[in-house]
Amino acid sequence: MVNPAEVAASQDPLSDEEVVAQVLAGETGMFEIVMRRHNQRLYRVARAILRNDGEAEDVMQDAYVRAYEHLDQFAGRAKFSTWLTRIAVHEALARQHRGNRYQELEPMSEREGDPMDRFASLAPDPEQQASNSEIRRLLEEAVEKLPDAYRTIFMLRDVEDMSTTDAADVLEITEQNVKVRLHRARALLRKSLYARAGMERKEAFNFHAVRCDRVVKNVFERIQKQVSKTDNSAAKTQ
Repeated sequence: MVNPAEVAASQDPLSDEEVVAQVLAGETGMFEIVMRRHNQRLYRVARAILRNDGEAEDVMQDAYVRAYEHLDQFAGRAKFSTWLTRIAVHEALARQHRGNRYQELEPMSEREGDPMDRFASLAPDPEQQASNSEIRRLLEEAVEKLPDAYRTIFMLRDVEDMSTTDAADVLEITEQNVKVRLHRARALLRKSLYARAGMERKEAFNFHAVRCDRVVKNVFERIQKQVSKTDNSAAKTQ
């Protein structure tokens, strides 16, 4: 039987698509690899939409279970990571809609605001380095205050480094709309502290190991229940 931990730690790791093929072939435990591989991204995008840690974790679990249930429908037209992230976005938006909190933003002209493609990259001085923890907290608060659609785009593009094409695919909007929203998000953040933060933006909104273990455990418990139900149903029909 394949050991997911050994596969994940190997020097020549399997691609997501190869892992999916093995899961579909019966190696259910291999699904842990893609969960641990994408927990950070799914947490960040769900957290960006819902602004609640607990709800973001719930959405992650729902997204993984839904993805597992429909693995045979993954056609490879997009990267698996894009397909999985889109499921998480749909789950988060559905939960947000149920709470009647979502507000759709109209596309804005790219000429609006500060015409800036990227934030300035400023090397931090020793005083800035000493205050990185506080700056990180202030950055997270500033991102929290962004309008919903801008916050999600910022998470996908500037925190997760997702391409414009993939972000558009995940959110099912045009690439131009992605660029417009990202431009506006950066302009809004620039008014506060992001340009002088002097920190790695990837340190923000971390999904820690304890949460990762909890999500993996809960998802596998739900999958096992479904497998047991399927086995019982098959036995009754024989």
